[in-house]
Amino acid sequence: MANSLSKFLRVLAALVIREMITRYGRSWGGYVWAVLEPIGIIVILSLAFSQIVRAPAIGSSFVLFYATGYIPFHFFLETSLNTGLSVSVNKALLQLPMVTALDVLLSRFLLSVLTLILVACVIFGGMLLIVEDQVDLAFDHLLLSGAAGLMLGLGVGAMNAVVFEFFPPWRQIWGIVSRPLFIISGIFFTFDELPRAIRDILWWNPLIHVVGEARRGFYPAYDGDYVTISFPLLVGASLFTVGAAMLVRHRCRLAEIT
Repeated sequence: MANSLSKFLRVLAALVIREMITRYGRSWGGYVWAVLEPIGIIVILSLAFSQIVRAPAIGSSFVLFYATGYIPFHFFLETSLNTGLSVSVNKALLQLPMVTALDVLLSRFLLSVLTLILVACVIFGGMLLIVEDQVDLAFDHLLLSGAAGLMLGLGVGAMNAVVFEFFPPWRQIWGIVSRPLFIISGIFFTFDELPRAIRDILWWNPLIHVVGEARRGFYPAYDGDYVTISFPLLVGASLFTVGAAMLVRHRCRLAEIT
């Protein structure tokens, strides 16, 4: 078992390094863009909505409000996209006997985790230095929100990695289906301000809980009693279990599909 674990870790480390070079290149430019992209989206949202409403739903800083909504969503989005494409972009590696579909999925997930943590630290750290909102960081809420977003992204990505290969049209379908998530996941609003009928429906969106938990970690006055962070964690873990089992079971077929 020790030899098997050592072999798995060596393969995983090699795949992570390969993914790092492939995705971000050999310079810091790729990592700079990984930080600038979410900053750009947050700034655009802040400028646009500051012209429509006088103040954000919580606090007085538009930038911080939208950052606490978009960054948790970004954790899910980037993780699900990168892991969902793990099999299709690494078909050549799957021909090697020591590399499995689960290996390439986990390597892309691990690189995404490291990158997203760096991005969140840079963005939130910078904002806390310039915004004047009263912020009382609760790291337990922040860690739970980040873990839930990553787990949900991993679960969705694992399922998509399989379905994309056996049913290619699902790529286009998923692209269309997932777009409204940006609107209905609480980035622009708080769950509490919605009408009861809409809340009863949106509560079943796991990302609502991920975003709500993150805002509980920044705003001491925000209760967020609707948040059930175990819900996205359970959904993500369940999807990953099914997706990982399918990746292992259909390893040979996935390597052969063109």
